[in-house]
Amino acid sequence: MALRPEPFGALAYDFTTRRLSFLKSLELVEVVRSLEHHPDVHAALEAAAVPTERHRPLLTALAALSDAGTIEPRGSVAA
Repeated sequence: MALRPEPFGALAYDFTTRRLSFLKSLELVEVVRSLEHHPDVHAALEAAAVPTERHRPLLTALAALSDAGTIEPRGSVAA
């Protein structure tokens, strides 16, 4: 996946599926970029200093990216 910064957040392009996704907040972009550096999504939200009331919408957006195959749960990447 590649992220291209945009004023609204970023465009995420998945080279495998050729799917383009719009990340519509800078918070979401920061969390997506940091996922690989944290043990789980909740730690990434905390590290990005996302307010608790914003967790639910970001978790929903992350779930949509996961459902689309743009991001994958840790350990599910084929070797």
